[in-house]
Amino acid sequence: MPAPTYLLTYRERRARERASEPDGTGAPLYRRRFAAGARRSPAWRHATASPEIVPSSPVPAGLAPVDLHLLRHGETQSYVADAGLTPRGEWQSRRYGHTLSAEVQDGEAVRVLCAPTARAARTADQVRLGLEEGLEARGLRAAVHGPEPAPAFRNFQIWTPSGLEDPTRAAGEHRLAPARQGRDGSGRPALWLLELSRYWSLQAGGGDAIEFWLTHPLLTFEPPAAVVRRFWAAALGLAGGNGRTRVVCCTHSGPMRAFAAWALGHDAGEPYNAEEVRVRVWPDAGRAAVTYRGRTQELTGPPAPDGTAWWDAPARAAEQG
Repeated sequence: MPAPTYLLTYRERRARERASEPDGTGAPLYRRRFAAGARRSPAWRHATASPEIVPSSPVPAGLAPVDLHLLRHGETQSYVADAGLTPRGEWQSRRYGHTLSAEVQDGEAVRVLCAPTARAARTADQVRLGLEEGLEARGLRAAVHGPEPAPAFRNFQIWTPSGLEDPTRAAGEHRLAPARQGRDGSGRPALWLLELSRYWSLQAGGGDAIEFWLTHPLLTFEPPAAVVRRFWAAALGLAGGNGRTRVVCCTHSGPMRAFAAWALGHDAGEPYNAEEVRVRVWPDAGRAAVTYRGRTQELTGPPAPDGTAWWDAPARAAEQG
């Protein structure tokens, strides 16, 4: 049976194309040009490489990375005081630990750290329980250490008459401040009280109080840039051993959001309860890769100083004194 007319026409056209090509391969034009470029020198290929394809810089051999999981605490009972977790918050934290156990390898060690607040400490307790349950269910042998206090990963601080305090703890000072003002006879609220009142008014009204802290200069609040430098230094201080080290740090949304915004170049929003920001750190190389909500950014070197010395020096003196 003779071939259809369309097939005969196609075969004739392909035969003419092959006859007109110098190499006679019949390959499409883009493939012939690619093959010709491949036969040229490596210098030519490097000069014509796409600028959009940038290979990662090599990591020095022998450096063990540290996988740091910055985890926001579970749902808390109240932000008026440093309370613990709700039953839902305990479930969120325990479920996170159980889910993370699927990534832990046999023989690996996991450290659990927590910021110095009740809600962060309670979250760390539940994360450890979830990790141990998940590892046992999967038949894995991995050592879980902690929870250990990690003051360097604390929440951002506020200057109050009692010294540096967490915003939630400062809320108690805020309720007692009017009585103190009546005794000293000034009748005018202090600057820290004005700024804290505005912060908590946004929080109580359903606004984004953390965005207010990130975008407005406040004279009694720890600046976001200072928090980012503190977290960077603390992450580099997590020295790895011969193998990969995994650390889970239960902390607060404000520092996590500031750190992620600095790393990614944009504010990706408030972390949910028991949501994480992942940081893979090569401490000796001063490098890190930060992942938050599906985007990863590699970093080299600490954040540049940007005029927060007015906070850094007094804060260090207060911590040491």
